[in-house]
Parts: sequence; C-alpha cells; structure tokens
Amino acid sequence: MKRYEAIAELIAADIRSGQLPPGTRLPSIRKVMAQHRVSPATAFQAYYRLEERGLVRARERSGYYVAGLGAASQPEPAHVAQPMLSSTVDVSELVFSVLGAVKDRDILPLGSAFPSPRLFPLPRLARSLTATARFIDPQDTVASLPPGNPALRQQIALRYLGQGLSVPSEQIIITNGALEALNLCLAAVAKPGDLVAIESPGFYAASQALERLGMRALEIPVHPKEGLDLETLAAALETHPVKACWFMTSFQNPMGVSMPEARKRELVALLARHEIPLIEDDVYGELYFGQHPPLPAKAFDKQGLVMHCSSFSKTLAPGYRIGWVAPGRYAREIERLKLMTTLSASVPAQVAIADYLHKGGYDKHLRKLRHALEGQLLQLGEALVQHFPADIRVSRPSGGYFLWVEFPAGFDTLRLHALAAEAGIGIAPGPIFSASHQYRHCLRLNYGSPWSPAFAEGMAKLGQLAKQLL
Repeated sequence: MKRYEAIAELIAADIRSGQLPPGTRLPSIRKVMAQHRVSPATAFQAYYRLEERGLVRARERSGYYVAGLGAASQPEPAHVAQPMLSSTVDVSELVFSVLGAVKDRDILPLGSAFPSPRLFPLPRLARSLTATARFIDPQDTVASLPPGNPALRQQIALRYLGQGLSVPSEQIIITNGALEALNLCLAAVAKPGDLVAIESPGFYAASQALERLGMRALEIPVHPKEGLDLETLAAALETHPVKACWFMTSFQNPMGVSMPEARKRELVALLARHEIPLIEDDVYGELYFGQHPPLPAKAFDKQGLVMHCSSFSKTLAPGYRIGWVAPGRYAREIERLKLMTTLSASVPAQVAIADYLHKGGYDKHLRKLRHALEGQLLQLGEALVQHFPADIRVSRPSGGYFLWVEFPAGFDTLRLHALAAEAGIGIAPGPIFSASHQYRHCLRLNYGSPWSPAFAEGMAKLGQLAKQLL
C-alpha cells in the first residue's frame, strides 16, 4: 500500500475496534504529519480515502470526525443454542417464492444474494475474454476437462500460497461456480438418508441440496460473535450419526459472522477425531474489511478431510460461473462426479480469468471492492437506526455483504416480505435460512449495492412497514 493508504488503514482499524467511536474528532492534519512524518498532501490523502469509504466525515472549519456506525450501537442477535433435527428437508418452494423477484430490475435488491455487478471490472474481464478466446487451442477444450484449465489452477494455487496454504494446482478442481463444487462434495461423502450437519441460520442452498438428494439435516446454531456453536456440535456428534458437515466459516451467510481462527482450528480437530468430512463454503473469504484475510478451516487440515470451495462470482466475475474446490482426500470421487454430470466449466471463461489474474490488478480491485462494501454497510446501518424500530438486534459483520436483523419474538418477516414486495422492495425473510423454517422474526439485508437515493428511500419505507407490523 502507498503511505497514505497505510495511514488510512491504521485509523480504519481503530474505528472498527471501537477505539475511535462514532463522533470522535480525529487528529488534525498537523498531528498526522508529525506522528507519521509525512507531508500535508499525504495526510490529506489519508483522510480523503477514509471519507470516500464512508468511515469519516468532514465538518467545515472543524476537522474530520468518525462517521456514525449506526448498527454498531444496537445489540447483536440473541443466541439460541438448540440443535434441530429434520427427518426431511422442504425449503425450495419457500426459497423460490421469496427470491423469485431477484431478477426484476424494478425491485430494490435488499434481499438479493448477489453484490451489484457495477462493483466489478467487467470491461477489463471482457478484454481478457476477447484477447484469449481467439487463441484457444482446440485441444484445450479436451485438456481443460476436469480438473480444469492448468493456468487457472496455477493462479488459484498461488493465491492459496499467499495465505500460507500449500495447495498444489494438481489438487484443485475447477467447477461451474462454488455451488457446483459444494454439491459435488456433498454427493461424494454422503448418500440419500444420511444425516448432514448444517448451520442455523445458514445458506439456503445447503438445505436445498439436502432436499434434492434425500438427505436429513441436523441444524447447528450459529453464534452472532463466534460463528458456529462448537459446543453444540460436539455434543451432537456424540449422539447423532453425522456423515458430513457443510459450514461457512468466514462472513457466514446470512449473519455475516466469522469464526475466530482458534475456533476454526478446534472445528477441524473435532471433526478429525470423528473422521467426519467438512465441506467449507468460503465464497466471501476475500471480502474482509481489515488488513488481513481470515484463514479458512482448510489451513488447519492435516488429514485431507476439509473440502475447501470458493469461486470468482462474488469477487470478480459474476456470470462467468467459475468456481473451484480443493478437495483433500476426496479428489478422485469429486473429479469423477464432475465428469459424470456437467463435464467441464466454460473453457473461454477459465482462460479469461487466468489471463486477468496473470496480468495483475486483482488485489487492487479487491481493495476497492472491500472499501465500497464497508462504506455501504455503514450507510445501511445508519438507515436502520434512523428508520427501523428501536428494539431490533443487528449483526456486526467484518466482511462480506450481508446484515442479519432480528425483530422481537412474534414479528412476522414473511408478512413484511409480502408488504415490501408490493412496495418494490426485496428482502430475505428468516425462514428460508432454516431447514425447519425457524427465524420467522428475522431477516437478511444485502448491502452489496452502491448507496443511492433509491436505497435511502427504500430503507425508510421498509422501516415504516416494520413499525406498522409491530
């Protein structure tokens, strides 16, 4: 990072940690110059960068102040430590009915599962696609069959290496997005009728996969501060014949919470003792707000039991549908399942992304993307404080683009969803994030779109509807 970026990040870290609470007046430009031994231009650039990110605000003739963090002033969601066993899973109809409006451009996408495409370097990717597609060797269409394009797998292996993980490119399998990777992993380690541990609340695609394959769900609660409840999981493994686990350890969808590194290590050790494979969904791992990326559970895997799944859909190339899995000891089964189902991910898309990564610029784009998401989170949080009922509870994500809102018991977010849809606002009500349709008083909001007057108006209207329902 440049000097002014480093100074900005130091101040941002103090804001996130609470050392600089909302409303705090920041040191003067003169003090920043003296403390960091930089020029006035560098000091101003650091504050300009923080202002662009929405973390600070300038007051005329007064200086710079920490922006109101909104949701950070509200209590976090309550923790309910009770696992739920579902003999059958039936969530798809509810998910389809709730999320069917995502494709409608006239619906405000607060319930969407995707960030705004405007945040991605799609023109730059298109140039890579155009440049590389003309020179694809016909033989590459065969050579890029599973495990996938060698150049792309090498680039992914280098990114693992940058985090301190040794994952050889030969052990990486390219898939049609992370969702295919996750489904292939599940099919490789479990069969119809088996019991699979999933998060609660958790990503609805996990419940849908179990439903499609005729498997049973064991819902393990997610703690709003520490992620997956390890103590509940440990007790459940002693009494239930769990065949596999499907967890999101960083910036979990829908709560946005991440497991601390020590807890991830404990999770891997716990599953290793029981010889239970972990399907790790890590599609948001690159979207962290601090200086350092969170290590995945894969980093602590010594027995090859962790199947690490991710993709470029949430960070670089929405629509290209390029994901991957580092499958550990299950590589042979997953590669065969890939050949038996979809055969290969798009060869031109693989080559284009490999070219983009090779030429550089990805990390610069990621920094810009993270800063945009962090600023959008602050604006959404302030809108919650301003317009929503005072007795809500709100999660505090340190990455990703999801916020979890908990209303008082008895509140009906399915009803709120219906009213919001009539007003042109999309939300994701809590029951779609549970195999047993829990969390009717909760909802997930998406802050993955640039803030605009339309979003401000939409949040004001949504808050008004929520107050009416209360």
